[in-house]
Amino acid sequence: MPSTDDPSGSSRKQQRDAAREQRRAAEAADRASAVRRTRIFQLGGALAVAIVVVVVIVIATSGGGGSKDKGIQTGTAARATVARASSLLTGVPQSGITLGKATAPVTMTYYGDLECPVCQDFTLNTLPQVITNDVRTGRMKIQYRSLETATQDPTTFQTQQVAALAAGRQNHMWDYVELFYHEQGAEGTGYVTESYLRRLASQVPRLALPTWQADRNDAAFVRQVDSDRKSAIALGVSATPTLILRGPRGERGVAGAASYAEVQKLLTSVA
Repeated sequence: MPSTDDPSGSSRKQQRDAAREQRRAAEAADRASAVRRTRIFQLGGALAVAIVVVVVIVIATSGGGGSKDKGIQTGTAARATVARASSLLTGVPQSGITLGKATAPVTMTYYGDLECPVCQDFTLNTLPQVITNDVRTGRMKIQYRSLETATQDPTTFQTQQVAALAAGRQNHMWDYVELFYHEQGAEGTGYVTESYLRRLASQVPRLALPTWQADRNDAAFVRQVDSDRKSAIALGVSATPTLILRGPRGERGVAGAASYAEVQKLLTSVA
């Protein structure tokens, strides 16, 4: 990283910042002209899917020291985050990519990218209500699927998603996913390193780290990430987060950081 005393380094940083601000402004303009920020779309039996273009807005956090700015947490902050995630998930069945009872009548497929800031928004602000009110009660189960959107490097994307899937072999994938979104770093900073992934795994309660590390080398998880990508293409899904709910009365979906009310509307329509 260039020194702050380096004029050329400062200029490059200003150019990057200016470009990012221009991108945000353009996306905000597109969003303002849409009828809705996200609209509910019907997933027909013939795969006639209407997908809303998701506006990727990086949400600025306040109070410098938040997980958004610094990524992996330590000390008191880490313990509080782990306790929050554990409280949300303890007692809810996990099996691989699935959170919730196998007998739940409705399945919500969540297409996500662990580095996606809009996925973070949904996971931190809406998903806890969904898990508490609908998953824990047995009305719905959730399956997490990988779709690269925000992660800038395909190799990094594969590595981080496989790390989560490997935790899933011990039925702790959702713990890993929750902690990743809580401790997500700033977009485009390359914060996802081997150290980051291992330190995150060390925060997952009862995760056997040597087993997790060995499982990350299983080619089946790489194939799973690719299979998720292909399933997204088949459905016409190109944005994260995208939620698809399937139940006795059909299939419905929404793209973007859906509110709890939006999720409930979908759930009611398919249950």
